[in-house]
Amino acid sequence: MALLNVAPTKSGLLALRAQLAFAEEGYDLLEQKRQILIFELMRRAALAAGMERKTGEILGRAFAALREAELDVGSAALERSALGQGMDYQVSLSEQRLMGIRLPAAAARAEEPGVRFGLTGTSANADAAMLAFAEVLPLAAELAGLQNTVLRLARELRKTQRRCNALSRTIIPNYRETIRFISGTLEERERESFIILKMIRDRLAAARATDG
Repeated sequence: MALLNVAPTKSGLLALRAQLAFAEEGYDLLEQKRQILIFELMRRAALAAGMERKTGEILGRAFAALREAELDVGSAALERSALGQGMDYQVSLSEQRLMGIRLPAAAARAEEPGVRFGLTGTSANADAAMLAFAEVLPLAAELAGLQNTVLRLARELRKTQRRCNALSRTIIPNYRETIRFISGTLEERERESFIILKMIRDRLAAARATDG
Protein backbone atom coordinates (compact mmCIF):
# COMPACT_ATOMS: atom_id res chain seq x y z
CA MET A 1 0.00 0.00 0.00
CA ALA A 2 1.13 3.56 -0.71
CA LEU A 3 0.07 6.91 0.64
CA LEU A 4 -1.59 9.24 -1.83
CA ASN A 5 -0.07 12.64 -2.45
CA VAL A 6 -2.70 14.63 -0.53
CA ALA A 7 -2.07 17.45 1.92
CA PRO A 8 -2.96 16.39 5.51
CA THR A 9 -5.77 18.88 5.96
CA LYS A 10 -9.41 18.57 6.95
CA SER A 11 -10.55 19.51 3.45
CA GLY A 12 -8.20 16.92 1.99
CA LEU A 13 -9.53 14.32 4.43
CA LEU A 14 -13.15 15.09 3.47
CA ALA A 15 -12.30 14.84 -0.23
CA LEU A 16 -10.55 11.50 0.31
CA ARG A 17 -13.51 10.08 2.21
CA ALA A 18 -15.84 11.09 -0.62
CA GLN A 19 -13.51 9.51 -3.18
CA LEU A 20 -13.24 6.34 -1.09
CA ALA A 21 -17.05 6.07 -0.91
CA PHE A 22 -17.22 6.50 -4.70
CA ALA A 23 -14.53 3.83 -5.23
CA GLU A 24 -16.30 1.39 -2.90
CA GLU A 25 -19.60 1.97 -4.71
CA GLY A 26 -17.86 1.39 -8.02
CA TYR A 27 -16.35 -1.83 -6.71
CA ASP A 28 -19.78 -3.08 -5.57
CA LEU A 29 -21.24 -2.38 -9.03
CA LEU A 30 -18.31 -4.07 -10.76
CA GLU A 31 -18.64 -7.08 -8.47
CA GLN A 32 -22.33 -7.37 -9.37
CA LYS A 33 -21.42 -7.12 -13.05
CA ARG A 34 -18.75 -9.80 -12.57
CA GLN A 35 -21.26 -12.18 -11.00
CA ILE A 36 -23.75 -11.62 -13.84
CA LEU A 37 -21.02 -12.19 -16.43
CA ILE A 38 -19.96 -15.43 -14.76
CA PHE A 39 -23.56 -16.67 -14.74
CA GLU A 40 -24.15 -15.71 -18.38
CA LEU A 41 -20.80 -17.14 -19.48
CA MET A 42 -21.47 -20.49 -17.81
CA ARG A 43 -25.03 -20.63 -19.11
CA ARG A 44 -24.15 -19.86 -22.71
CA ALA A 45 -21.06 -22.06 -22.65
CA ALA A 46 -23.29 -24.96 -21.55
CA LEU A 47 -25.73 -24.16 -24.37
CA ALA A 48 -22.88 -24.03 -26.88
CA ALA A 49 -21.48 -27.35 -25.64
CA GLY A 50 -24.89 -29.02 -25.97
CA MET A 51 -25.44 -27.58 -29.42
CA GLU A 52 -21.94 -28.60 -30.48
CA ARG A 53 -22.67 -32.20 -29.49
CA LYS A 54 -25.97 -32.15 -31.36
CA THR A 55 -24.37 -30.61 -34.43
CA GLY A 56 -21.60 -33.20 -34.33
CA GLU A 57 -24.13 -36.02 -34.17
CA ILE A 58 -26.07 -34.76 -37.19
CA LEU A 59 -22.88 -34.13 -39.17
CA GLY A 60 -21.73 -37.64 -38.32
CA ARG A 61 -25.01 -38.97 -39.70
CA ALA A 62 -24.67 -36.82 -42.83
CA PHE A 63 -21.12 -37.95 -43.61
CA ALA A 64 -22.02 -41.58 -42.88
CA ALA A 65 -24.86 -41.36 -45.44
CA LEU A 66 -22.51 -39.67 -47.88
CA ARG A 67 -20.01 -42.50 -47.54
CA GLU A 68 -22.77 -45.04 -48.12
CA ALA A 69 -23.86 -43.15 -51.24
CA GLU A 70 -20.30 -43.27 -52.56
CA LEU A 71 -20.22 -47.01 -51.97
CA ASP A 72 -23.57 -47.37 -53.74
CA VAL A 73 -22.83 -45.47 -56.98
CA GLY A 74 -19.18 -44.39 -56.78
CA SER A 75 -17.74 -40.95 -56.08
CA ALA A 76 -17.69 -39.89 -59.75
CA ALA A 77 -21.40 -40.53 -60.28
CA LEU A 78 -22.23 -38.90 -56.96
CA GLU A 79 -20.26 -35.79 -57.89
CA ARG A 80 -22.04 -35.56 -61.26
CA SER A 81 -25.43 -35.79 -59.54
CA ALA A 82 -24.48 -33.22 -56.93
CA LEU A 83 -23.45 -30.67 -59.58
CA GLY A 84 -27.04 -30.25 -60.62
CA GLN A 85 -28.31 -29.72 -57.11
CA GLY A 86 -28.73 -26.43 -55.27
CA MET A 87 -30.42 -25.40 -52.08
CA ASP A 88 -31.57 -21.93 -51.16
CA TYR A 89 -30.87 -20.71 -47.66
CA GLN A 90 -30.98 -17.46 -45.72
CA VAL A 91 -28.65 -16.29 -42.97
CA SER A 92 -29.56 -13.42 -40.64
CA LEU A 93 -27.36 -11.69 -38.08
CA SER A 94 -28.54 -9.77 -35.05
CA GLU A 95 -27.22 -8.41 -31.75
CA GLN A 96 -28.44 -8.19 -28.21
CA ARG A 97 -26.95 -6.07 -25.45
CA LEU A 98 -26.01 -7.19 -21.99
CA MET A 99 -24.66 -4.43 -19.72
CA GLY A 100 -23.36 -2.54 -22.73
CA ILE A 101 -21.79 -5.61 -24.35
CA ARG A 102 -22.82 -6.43 -27.90
CA LEU A 103 -23.57 -10.14 -28.16
CA PRO A 104 -23.99 -11.52 -31.68
CA ALA A 105 -26.59 -14.02 -32.79
CA ALA A 106 -26.88 -15.84 -36.10
CA ALA A 107 -29.80 -17.71 -37.60
CA ALA A 108 -30.06 -19.68 -40.82
CA ARG A 109 -33.00 -21.17 -42.63
CA ALA A 110 -32.79 -23.56 -45.54
CA GLU A 111 -35.51 -24.64 -47.90
CA GLU A 112 -36.90 -28.12 -47.44
CA PRO A 113 -34.65 -30.27 -49.63
CA GLY A 114 -37.10 -33.12 -50.26
CA VAL A 115 -36.02 -35.81 -52.67
CA ARG A 116 -33.48 -34.23 -55.01
CA PHE A 117 -31.72 -37.13 -56.68
CA GLY A 118 -33.21 -39.35 -59.37
CA LEU A 119 -34.41 -42.85 -58.83
CA THR A 120 -31.78 -44.34 -61.13
CA GLY A 121 -28.04 -43.87 -61.13
CA THR A 122 -28.00 -42.43 -57.64
CA SER A 123 -28.59 -43.60 -54.09
CA ALA A 124 -31.21 -42.94 -51.46
CA ASN A 125 -28.27 -42.32 -49.13
CA ALA A 126 -27.50 -39.17 -51.13
CA ASP A 127 -30.90 -37.76 -50.21
CA ALA A 128 -30.37 -38.79 -46.59
CA ALA A 129 -27.04 -36.95 -46.56
CA MET A 130 -28.61 -33.83 -48.06
CA LEU A 131 -31.44 -33.88 -45.51
CA ALA A 132 -28.93 -34.13 -42.66
CA PHE A 133 -26.79 -31.28 -44.02
CA ALA A 134 -29.92 -29.10 -44.36
CA GLU A 135 -30.87 -29.97 -40.78
CA VAL A 136 -27.46 -28.98 -39.42
CA LEU A 137 -27.33 -25.58 -41.15
CA PRO A 138 -29.48 -23.61 -38.64
CA LEU A 139 -27.75 -25.35 -35.74
CA ALA A 140 -24.33 -24.43 -37.09
CA ALA A 141 -25.36 -20.78 -37.46
CA GLU A 142 -26.72 -20.64 -33.91
CA LEU A 143 -23.62 -22.39 -32.60
CA ALA A 144 -21.36 -19.84 -34.30
CA GLY A 145 -23.26 -17.01 -32.61
CA LEU A 146 -23.07 -18.72 -29.23
CA GLN A 147 -19.34 -19.38 -29.52
CA ASN A 148 -18.70 -15.74 -30.44
CA THR A 149 -20.86 -14.64 -27.52
CA VAL A 150 -18.90 -16.85 -25.11
CA LEU A 151 -15.63 -15.30 -26.32
CA ARG A 152 -16.93 -11.75 -25.85
CA LEU A 153 -18.31 -12.54 -22.38
CA ALA A 154 -15.00 -14.11 -21.36
CA ARG A 155 -13.09 -11.06 -22.61
CA GLU A 156 -15.40 -8.69 -20.73
CA LEU A 157 -15.15 -10.84 -17.61
CA ARG A 158 -11.35 -10.59 -17.67
CA LYS A 159 -11.55 -6.80 -17.98
CA THR A 160 -14.06 -6.57 -15.13
CA GLN A 161 -11.95 -8.87 -12.95
CA ARG A 162 -8.87 -6.72 -13.53
CA ARG A 163 -10.80 -3.59 -12.50
CA CYS A 164 -12.16 -5.31 -9.39
CA ASN A 165 -8.67 -6.40 -8.44
CA ALA A 166 -7.26 -2.91 -8.98
CA LEU A 167 -9.94 -1.38 -6.76
CA SER A 168 -9.89 -3.99 -4.01
CA ARG A 169 -6.12 -4.56 -3.86
CA THR A 170 -4.64 -1.16 -4.69
CA ILE A 171 -6.94 1.85 -5.00
CA ILE A 172 -9.27 1.31 -2.02
CA PRO A 173 -6.47 0.19 0.36
CA ASN A 174 -4.40 3.24 -0.64
CA TYR A 175 -7.35 5.54 0.09
CA ARG A 176 -7.95 3.89 3.46
CA GLU A 177 -4.28 4.02 4.43
CA THR A 178 -4.02 7.69 3.43
CA ILE A 179 -7.20 8.51 5.37
CA ARG A 180 -5.79 6.78 8.47
CA PHE A 181 -2.53 8.68 8.11
CA ILE A 182 -4.20 12.07 7.66
CA SER A 183 -6.67 11.37 10.49
CA GLY A 184 -3.76 10.47 12.78
CA THR A 185 -1.83 13.56 11.71
CA LEU A 186 -4.79 15.85 12.37
CA GLU A 187 -5.46 14.24 15.75
CA GLU A 188 -1.81 14.70 16.71
CA ARG A 189 -1.96 18.34 15.69
CA GLU A 190 -5.11 18.81 17.79
CA ARG A 191 -3.40 17.27 20.79
CA GLU A 192 -0.38 19.50 20.30
CA SER A 193 -2.60 22.56 19.96
CA PHE A 194 -4.49 21.59 23.11
CA ILE A 195 -1.25 21.15 25.07
CA ILE A 196 0.14 24.47 23.83
CA LEU A 197 -3.13 26.24 24.65
CA LYS A 198 -3.16 24.69 28.13
CA MET A 199 0.44 25.81 28.72
CA ILE A 200 -0.44 29.35 27.66
CA ARG A 201 -3.46 29.39 29.98
CA ASP A 202 -1.34 28.07 32.88
CA ARG A 203 1.30 30.75 32.32
CA LEU A 204 -1.31 33.48 32.11
CA ALA A 205 -2.92 32.23 35.30
CA ALA A 206 0.47 32.15 37.02
CA ALA A 207 1.26 35.66 35.81
CA ARG A 208 -2.05 36.99 37.14
CA ALA A 209 -1.43 35.32 40.48
CA THR A 210 2.04 36.92 40.70
CA ASP A 211 0.71 40.38 39.82
CA GLY A 212 -2.02 40.07 42.40
